[in-house]
Amino acid sequence: MELKTPYLATDVIIRLWKGDHFKGIVLIERKNPPVGLALPGGFVEVGESVEEAAVREMREETGLEVRLSGLLGVYSDPNRDPRFHVVSVVFVGDAEGEPKAGSDAKRVRVFRLEEIPLDQLVFDHRRIILDFLRRE
Repeated sequence: MELKTPYLATDVIIRLWKGDHFKGIVLIERKNPPVGLALPGGFVEVGESVEEAAVREMREETGLEVRLSGLLGVYSDPNRDPRFHVVSVVFVGDAEGEPKAGSDAKRVRVFRLEEIPLDQLVFDHRRIILDFLRRE
């Protein structure tokens, strides 16, 4: 009997700071399909906690050392990712420094909350960011 389950991923809404000044949140432009803007994130590896995966993925995609500050939620709509069924554990985290694109991020951008281009987001990241904004 073959066990089939969704893929497990993690995403992080990174609040970028310079001292006490809030600069905005970090989004990546994806190199790979689906192309567009996305929260940085990726898949959890075997033997890794979701928290470890979140911090690792942030380092790989943005070059930032992120301190997780809380859990926003778990997003599990089977249609959230056009490739396959992915369940994502979404965190909020804080970082300082200058983000640099790495891994499958083509480019990293910082957006003030009122300037986030919601219509350019892929997956269900529009919904996730709106949930975040409603709680802030």
